[in-house]
Amino acid sequence: MKKVMITGIGMLTAVGNGKDATWAAVKAGKPGVGRITKFDPSRCTCQVAAELKGFDEYAIGGGLLDKKEARHMANFSKYAVAAAVEAWGDAGFARGEGEGFRPDMDRVGTILGNGIGGLEVTGESFKILFERGPDRLSPLAIPELISNEGAGNISIALGAKGPAQVVTTACASSTDALGFAMDMIRAGRADVVIAGGAEATIMEFCVGGFMKEKALSTHFNDTPEKACRPFNADRDGFVMGEGSAVLILESEEHAKARGAKVYAELAGYGSTSDAYHITAPDPSGDGAVKAINIALKDAGVEDLSTVDYINAHGTSTHLNDAMETKAFKRVFGEEQAKKINISSTKPFHGHCLGATGAIEAALTTLAVNEGWVPPTLNYENPDPELDLNYTPNVGVKRDIRVAVSSSLGFGGHNGILVFKKA
Repeated sequence: MKKVMITGIGMLTAVGNGKDATWAAVKAGKPGVGRITKFDPSRCTCQVAAELKGFDEYAIGGGLLDKKEARHMANFSKYAVAAAVEAWGDAGFARGEGEGFRPDMDRVGTILGNGIGGLEVTGESFKILFERGPDRLSPLAIPELISNEGAGNISIALGAKGPAQVVTTACASSTDALGFAMDMIRAGRADVVIAGGAEATIMEFCVGGFMKEKALSTHFNDTPEKACRPFNADRDGFVMGEGSAVLILESEEHAKARGAKVYAELAGYGSTSDAYHITAPDPSGDGAVKAINIALKDAGVEDLSTVDYINAHGTSTHLNDAMETKAFKRVFGEEQAKKINISSTKPFHGHCLGATGAIEAALTTLAVNEGWVPPTLNYENPDPELDLNYTPNVGVKRDIRVAVSSSLGFGGHNGILVFKKA
């Protein structure tokens, strides 16, 4: 079976525009959550989020995104293209013909995870429809809002002519996209796949909707940097984020043939459904346990003691954090589970819904490559029932042989990726 290598990374998060800025902020322990500025949050009980900052200056000013083309994209598409262009360059590929090395573009696929699409376009379009009628709608409203346009715009921007697809499995979307991309390369249908996720949902409708589900943090509006607190006894809900991450996946032989740098191997993928509840995870952890075991077997990990790091879904909700802890204990056994460094990176970038898995996969890749475990920020009030090593507040140096990244979504979707040191 072909090995799949990660050779490029692009990221846009609340703590930094670009891979290097994001990773530097994570290493510095800088949280990304603040008071919402993209709309007046005074009508919402949750008034905090992890917002991107200075995107236009970074992406358009930096040449990652064409200003004219950006006018015809929803925000999630803009984020996706900017991250993809960064990742493409980071992998050592030229963007245009005659500018440097480019692979066979007929053998380059694009798979993006997205949960919702261009919801701000949807909202504005309905406002126009109700107030002014259908004749005043933009002719680009539909092409901008549909979720497949993230992958479509990446394909157009980079000239990737292989399959271009979108995966929508709620908060597991981009984890599943990376898993499908890995399988595409293994099956020989592509040499290179541009894979990741993007989301742009910080608007009153989304915050209000999750607020009414009682899923969001509401007790830390005056101290927003403390709002996302995974595995704490006083956790009270997740914090929404926005952004994108894209990884360049490449078959080992293709990467070797061109002398590419390699961050890590994407070695395994597992996916299951809880078949339990539309929003709540199965408290037994059965679905997560099965997905982790499938991913580890897919990666050929027989010795579970080689798993040194887990980037947990760690949403800072009561149900998720308790279920994940139980699942890790069931997979590894209590004694071994306590030896693994576990962290949730969401206090940095927020819960970016469909983009979350890709952002966490990118951070896990960098962790494996550098031998450094990101911390779980705001770990101040441990829950006595959650007793694993959540890497509290300060990151640690550790040789990471095998790492696991976990994503769990509404509808019972469980997506797991396994990474190995290259």
